[in-house]
Amino acid sequence: MSKGALAATRPLTLVPTPEAAGSRQVKASSPVPLYTQIKEILRARILDGSYQPHQQMPSESEMMAAFDVSRITVRQALNDLQNEGLIFRIHGKGTFVSKPKAFQDLGRLQGFGEAMRQMGYETYARVLSIKSVTPSPQVAEKLQLPKRAKVTELQRVRFLNREPISLDVTYVPAAIGQRLAREDLAARDVFVILENDYGLALGHAELQIGSTLADEALAAQLKVEAGSPVLFIERTTHTADGAPIDYEHLYYRGDAFQYKVRVDRVPVSERAS
Repeated sequence: MSKGALAATRPLTLVPTPEAAGSRQVKASSPVPLYTQIKEILRARILDGSYQPHQQMPSESEMMAAFDVSRITVRQALNDLQNEGLIFRIHGKGTFVSKPKAFQDLGRLQGFGEAMRQMGYETYARVLSIKSVTPSPQVAEKLQLPKRAKVTELQRVRFLNREPISLDVTYVPAAIGQRLAREDLAARDVFVILENDYGLALGHAELQIGSTLADEALAAQLKVEAGSPVLFIERTTHTADGAPIDYEHLYYRGDAFQYKVRVDRVPVSERAS
C-alpha cells in the first residue's frame, strides 16, 4: 500500500471508556508502568482485529487525553509496539498498524507452501535455476556424500499472496535432483514430492536460525532495500531412517515472516539434580 493510500485511511477511534474496554484501563496505582499498560491495551486491540492492518492509529494527543498521561508515556508505549513490528510511522502523516507477519510452526516438519496453504495463504514459487554442481565441503558433509559426488542445486523465490517472501537454495543428491528437474516446482513443495511421489518418508530436520543483511542480489529478488534485515535458516532434513536427503539455505524477509515454537518446561521430578 502506498503512502498516499495510507494517508487516506480513516484514523482509528480510541475508546477509553470502561464500558467499551472492560478491565483494559490504565491504573496509576498499579506496579506496572503506565506506558506498559498502554502498550498492552493497544497490542490487544491490534491482535484481536479491532485495529486493522494499514489503518491509522489515534494521534498522540488523542491517546494522552484518553489515558490521561503525558506525551512521553504515550511515546514509550508506541516505541515498544514499533520495536515489536506491530506499528510503523510515516513522518508527517502518523502511526499505522503493520501488516501481520506470516509465521511457520517450528514444532512441525513441513515445507513452506504446505504450511502456508493450510493457513489460507496463496503461495507459489519462481524457479530461478536447477542444475548439477560440485558440492562445497559443507554441502557434501551435510548430505554425507562420497568424494566426487555431484548434487543438484535448486534456487527458488517463494511468494506469499503474490509478494516475494523468501529465497530458497536447496541441495539434494544427484539422483533425487534428476527426478525433481521434471517436476512442477513452481506449484509443489519438494517435501510433498519426496513423500507422496517418491515414497521417501521424512523423519526430522536440524535447523540453525540466524540473521543477515540482504546484499543487492538478494534484495532484488525479495523486493527490499539492500541492507534490509533477513532471517537466515540452515536446514538439513533427514528421512525416517535417518539419512540426510535435503540441505537448504533459506532467506526470509525480516519484515514479513517469522518462526514460532512452543516450549514446555520439564517437570521438577524429571530435572537433573
